Amino acid sequence: MAEEPKTLKALNRQIEASPPFVKGGSRAVLGEGPLHPALALVGEQPGDSEDRAGRVFVGPAGKLLDKALAAAGIDRKTVYVTNAVKHFKFEQRGKKRLHARPNAGEVKHYRWWLKKELDIVKPQVAVAMGATATLALAGRPMPVNANRGRADFEGHPGFITVHPSSLLRIKDGADRRAAFRQFVTDLKRARKMALENGGDDEPRRKS
Repeated sequence: MAEEPKTLKALNRQIEASPPFVKGGSRAVLGEGPLHPALALVGEQPGDSEDRAGRVFVGPAGKLLDKALAAAGIDRKTVYVTNAVKHFKFEQRGKKRLHARPNAGEVKHYRWWLKKELDIVKPQVAVAMGATATLALAGRPMPVNANRGRADFEGHPGFITVHPSSLLRIKDGADRRAAFRQFVTDLKRARKMALENGGDDEPRRKS
């Protein structure tokens, strides 16, 4: 059994050296951001853009997340951003690689890594964006709409909100704008919660 990593660098080396547990992704996409942030934002898994770039949240959902963070008055450089599943699960359809949602078993496989990652990063509040991230952080299914807001993730302060990709799927413009405003409100609430818990908008940069 591999030695338990004590640093983020050691953990990331372990993740990169391990084969994907899902069908698809060519490489692990690691979390990014400072240690001891007010917020850690946890998504589902890398998408096509992230798999190709090797960086977290750089595709359409990532651009929307950046816009929402800016609207909430949060500098992305002050938050830690990662995913519950570290590889892109997809189905090949011709030249296209279509996103496939990780199942509960696959999420469980990656969960040890996520928990260890957050133990090292030590955010004041972990924000679960979407159902997969919520499952990974809570250890059990929790419907997003019914549980949106403050949460407890096995004794750690948490917050549940939607995944930014869900906003991209809303067809009606007015509905999409309203959903975006609610997402921004959620980010503001999570940040306020973190600051109340002793968080800092100037966290320690990772080495």
